[in-house]
Amino acid sequence: MILNPRPADATPVAHDRVYRSLRGRIMQGAIAPGEALTLRGIGKDYDVSMTPAREAVRRLVAEGALTLSSSGRVSTPELSNERIEELASLRALIEVELASRALPRAHMALIERLQTINSTVAEAVAHRDAVSYIRTNLEFHRTLYLRAQAPAMLAMAETVWLQMGPTMRALYGRLRRKEPPQYHRLIIAALRAGDEPGLRLAVRSDVTQGLRMLAS
Repeated sequence: MILNPRPADATPVAHDRVYRSLRGRIMQGAIAPGEALTLRGIGKDYDVSMTPAREAVRRLVAEGALTLSSSGRVSTPELSNERIEELASLRALIEVELASRALPRAHMALIERLQTINSTVAEAVAHRDAVSYIRTNLEFHRTLYLRAQAPAMLAMAETVWLQMGPTMRALYGRLRRKEPPQYHRLIIAALRAGDEPGLRLAVRSDVTQGLRMLAS
C-alpha cells in the first residue's frame, strides 16, 4: 500500500527565510546600531509565528549580529572603539589573504566585473544611499574573494561584515562620501598588473582606513 507523505513542517522554511532576510539587512546596514527588535515585530514584518522569529534571532545572536541583554532585550550591537579596532584588524588579516589567494585566478572577466560593480558603488554614493553603498561595496569584495576558492576563510570574513553592518552605516554618515573608495581603483590596477604587494596594501587600506577613523 502506498501512503501519501506527510506535509513538510513549514516552520524550518519560515525560520530560514526570516534569518536570511534579517541577516542581509543587518550586514548591509539597513538597521542602525543599537536599534531594538522584538519577536512580535519580526513576526509581523515577515508574517510568521513567534517560533521562526525566535529561532532566527537565536542564530543571529550566536553570530554576533544581534545582542541579547540579561533583561531579554534584542538589539543590533553598538560597538566600542576597542571592538571596532579588533574587527578592523580581523578584516585586514582575512581579506588581505583572500585577495592574495585570488590574484592568480584574476582573469580579465573578473577585473571587468569589479569595474562594473565599482560603477554601481559610485551611483550609490551619488544618490547618498547608505544601504546600497554598503551592499555594493561588499559585493565588490565578495566577488574578488570568491576567486580565492577558500570558503571557510570567506565565511569568516562575512561573519565580521555581519557584526559590523550597523556600524558601517554610522561610518558612512560620518564620512559623507562624494565618490567611491579610492582603494577600489588601486585594487583593480594591482589585479591587472599582477602586483601582489600593491594588492595587499590596497585591500588592507580599504578595509581599515574608514573603520579606524570611526574609532578615533
